[in-house]
Amino acid sequence: MSTHPSSYEPRSGVAKWMDERLPVARLMHGQFVDFPTPRNLNYLWTFGGILTFVLGVQLLTGIVLAMHYVPSAGGAFDSIEHIRRDVNYGWLLRNLHAVGASMFFFAVYVHIFRGLYYGSYKAPREVLWIIGVIIYLVMMATAFLGYTLPWGQMSFWGATVITNFFSAIPLVGESVVQWLWGGYAVSGVTLNRFYSLHYLLPFVLVGLVALHIWALHVTGQNNPTGIEPQTRSDTVPMSPYAISKDMFALAVFIILFAWFVFFMPDYLGHADNYNQANPLVTPSHIVPEWYFLPFYAILRAVPSKLGGVVAMVGAIAILVFVPWLDTSRVRSTKYRPLYFWFFWAFVFTCLALGYLGAKPAEGVYVTWARVFTFYYFAHFLIVMPIVGVIETPTGMPRSISDDVLGKGNGGSALSPATAAAAAEKR
Repeated sequence: MSTHPSSYEPRSGVAKWMDERLPVARLMHGQFVDFPTPRNLNYLWTFGGILTFVLGVQLLTGIVLAMHYVPSAGGAFDSIEHIRRDVNYGWLLRNLHAVGASMFFFAVYVHIFRGLYYGSYKAPREVLWIIGVIIYLVMMATAFLGYTLPWGQMSFWGATVITNFFSAIPLVGESVVQWLWGGYAVSGVTLNRFYSLHYLLPFVLVGLVALHIWALHVTGQNNPTGIEPQTRSDTVPMSPYAISKDMFALAVFIILFAWFVFFMPDYLGHADNYNQANPLVTPSHIVPEWYFLPFYAILRAVPSKLGGVVAMVGAIAILVFVPWLDTSRVRSTKYRPLYFWFFWAFVFTCLALGYLGAKPAEGVYVTWARVFTFYYFAHFLIVMPIVGVIETPTGMPRSISDDVLGKGNGGSALSPATAAAAAEKR
């Protein structure tokens, strides 16, 4: 991890004895109390802490729910109702876990778009970004598996439709599908397998999050200017400054979280999922959870089954290559007047794909899904490489301190060439 002076002093004989043999307290103090953070961070940087909180909520509620859940085709649906009606505070645990999944994805999407806007994927943070993309993939797998567990109509048919797409893989597709199903159709065996994987993957997430935090503390945090701290005055200790800001943002987030948990726990779900799974009755319109809708729209926008699967997977995999697709030497979009508009066009594209993913795959909805799918990929493969070369960035402040003090305009601003060098300097 990054090296910086630590103010930790053992306050007792036991603490001193432990510090000499296994300095865990010194390590934690150095990384989460004394750790230097840029002094110009805004509230968008608090979502990392919010995500850690929600992950903890999901783990704790999931472990308790697993004690009462019955992973069988005949007992799953009834066990969910048993949890809600008969288990002490079971309704609260179930609501926290179900709503927590949506809150998790809401926070992670804000986190991702913040990273894209401020160039948090650029050197030296490429590995940090890639670990984040892997975390996102594991989150998606965990959420999909969890969505099948209530064994309602949408759970059953969602599992049937999504797993069927693996059959498009040449040579091994059918074998993969049969392995996932545990047979020749989605059944209780499938549910048992998905339950096991859903219980396992959150602990994989914990390991990846720890690795993500480690990578962050090696390279240090990015900031709204994209300029690396140059002097001690550019940073402040994480505690109490950044921690207090995180706690305030977390309190606001918890209010939003609690609103859904106590007043609208089923608002983000689908009505059909409150009917027990019936293999003989197909829902009129099969849709995944809201956080999967953009990728579902991309999947259906391609006429070929294999092509749709490739496009859907590619829409996520392309994020890994963003550090190299973006050719601009300036990190932050706030100093990129041309790319600024393309970025917000990309945000609109993602929202539009989410809307289209909830609509039937017919008529004008498919046409627009293809248009927005084209721009989604064009943003990474065409816009980022070309705009980064032809764009002339605006002047940047000379340091983080100048940005905080409002000295980023006029004569105190750096030229684009000097700004780029400052952004890359560590």
